[in-house]
Amino acid sequence: MTDSETAEALARAVEVIGGIPREGQQRMAAAVTTSLESGQHLLVQAGTGTGKSLGYLVPALVRLVRHPGERVVVATATLALQAQLATKDIPVAVEAVEAVTGTRPAYSILKGRGNYACLLKVREGVGAEQDSLLGGEDVVTALRARGADPVSVVGAEVVALREWAEGQASARGVADRDDAPTHTAAAWAQVSVPARECLGVQRCPFGSVCFVERAREEARVVSLVVTNHSLLAVDAMQEGAVLPPHDVVIIDEAHELTSRVTSAASLELSPQQLERTARRALPWLSDELGLEFLETADLLRGALDEAPVARVEEGSATLEALGRIRDTCRHVVSALGGGDGKDVDRVQCAAAVAELFDVTAAMAVHGDQDVCWVLDRERFGRELRQAPLSVAGLMRARVLAERPVVMTSATLTVGGDFGVSARSVGLSAGERVEHPGDLLPPGEEPDDRLAWAGIDVGSPFDYGRQGILYIARDMAPPRREGISGDALDEIARLVEAAGGRALGLFASLRAAETAATHVRAACPDLTVLCQGDAQLAELTRRFAAEPETSLFGTLSLWQGVDVPGETCELVIIDKIPFPRPDDPLHVARQQAVSAAGGNGFMSIAAAHAGLLLAQGAGRLIRRSSDRGLVAVLDPRLLTARYGSFLRASLPPFWTTTDSAVAISALQRLRETRP
Repeated sequence: MTDSETAEALARAVEVIGGIPREGQQRMAAAVTTSLESGQHLLVQAGTGTGKSLGYLVPALVRLVRHPGERVVVATATLALQAQLATKDIPVAVEAVEAVTGTRPAYSILKGRGNYACLLKVREGVGAEQDSLLGGEDVVTALRARGADPVSVVGAEVVALREWAEGQASARGVADRDDAPTHTAAAWAQVSVPARECLGVQRCPFGSVCFVERAREEARVVSLVVTNHSLLAVDAMQEGAVLPPHDVVIIDEAHELTSRVTSAASLELSPQQLERTARRALPWLSDELGLEFLETADLLRGALDEAPVARVEEGSATLEALGRIRDTCRHVVSALGGGDGKDVDRVQCAAAVAELFDVTAAMAVHGDQDVCWVLDRERFGRELRQAPLSVAGLMRARVLAERPVVMTSATLTVGGDFGVSARSVGLSAGERVEHPGDLLPPGEEPDDRLAWAGIDVGSPFDYGRQGILYIARDMAPPRREGISGDALDEIARLVEAAGGRALGLFASLRAAETAATHVRAACPDLTVLCQGDAQLAELTRRFAAEPETSLFGTLSLWQGVDVPGETCELVIIDKIPFPRPDDPLHVARQQAVSAAGGNGFMSIAAAHAGLLLAQGAGRLIRRSSDRGLVAVLDPRLLTARYGSFLRASLPPFWTTTDSAVAISALQRLRETRP
């Protein structure tokens, strides 16, 4: 059991939000308490509805009260989830802990530099366009109402953002983008600065009032810091230079951690980047060097056009081109380094070129632990990408070896086991203990062994009663050419039986669009939205607000939609979401596992698919009153050797392979609606 103060504070927090006590939440809080006391790592799978945020926040805050001077960092997957924690869950937990202990822990939010306004950009760009009788937000509203051209709207947005930033400076705020007036990415780029181009506190004329430094200063004086996976990764790569010193890390939505860390550690290089930066640098370069720099874009474009869309091989023309581009960037950095250092544009341009030099140098000499490949983008042509083969070593050495880490998610087991998730962050099966707080048996190298426990606290939902899993066993396996006619007909029958209210999760946008077109024709009285019809936020808002509307889409919907109630009573999955067989990073990771004697397909491809299946199926039941059906139109979930592994990742729904049973169940559900 959890200790009395933690138990009382948790009960108070649950009461404040109008919830009911959850056994799983209480078990989670007890395990987190034990983990923090023992210094061991903990993986907690807490199903939807458990209340996992309070399950880790309350014991963490109680510990901070008992250990003044310690600091806990909570990292979640996205900025949106970070904001949700900061505005909803943490205030409730803090109030409850204060009521029980008499002490109020302080907390703050910390994001990457690009999420704060830059006073240098704000003030150096101020001009006559701000001489207006109306405030910036009023101008934006008026222009939008008149249907003004995008350039005029962006200009007005920039004015509004500058006014807002100055207000933040006067009020000693931090100018967090989430608090800014409505704006586009293009407008925000005019008032913010990439991390590499920041002049630094000492050189910037506004360093003493910098918003980023103010946010970091706030983080250094509180006991709970809320950040995101990407910034946690950057802190690890920069050996603790970004986050304030901390004693505990809690990672929420941990199923996304390795992909977020991989993204943060990845590199990109395109001809457009080179050309854009070269044109920016021209005013300070000789004609000869400026032309040479401009030509690097054509050099890279030519090499990529000749290269296969695959992993870059040693001795290839692409690597040769990278070497030449790297050398040119080195010469440009040297040329831009002259001057008195007071020309801000020149200094920032030099930083941008230095970043290109670092990227090209890393790609030109990438080793066995990096994967560099050519990517063909639909709109902008080809570019180079490079990513680490694994982030397990980074996580183990820079995060897990330093302090206890709690990782939690609604979907942390794959195939019914924590092994895949543990290995992905650098923990081994030999380091696992049965219960939190258990000791590892003596080993030859105990200092190199990091003890961890994995617990599944379940879910308060009765999946067997609330949901049905329909697996289309009699349907032909999915084809590479696209979604089959039989699958399209089955989707239409299911959507019609449910009266809409369907979330369609597809392996490709082409399949989603084809299915949407087919269902619109087959069920003309039902509304079917498809990803790409409008901004995703607008589509999901309509899906939630219009119960009989269906929404079809791809990966963004597998994990990003939370719509409880009768709006979503049918989830359709067209095929098992294996990674693309030609994805160079996944292929390289599978090959690495196989070379080490493991099963590359099961460890990488099947694990990836199992995690996504669990996330996708989890869209159906979001509260205890929800009912519905998940339809998987891929018979391999039953017939393939890996089928049982994948099914073990899914919630324990009642299962059928009979289409008639599925259709009948949806019709009955439709008939019982008020």
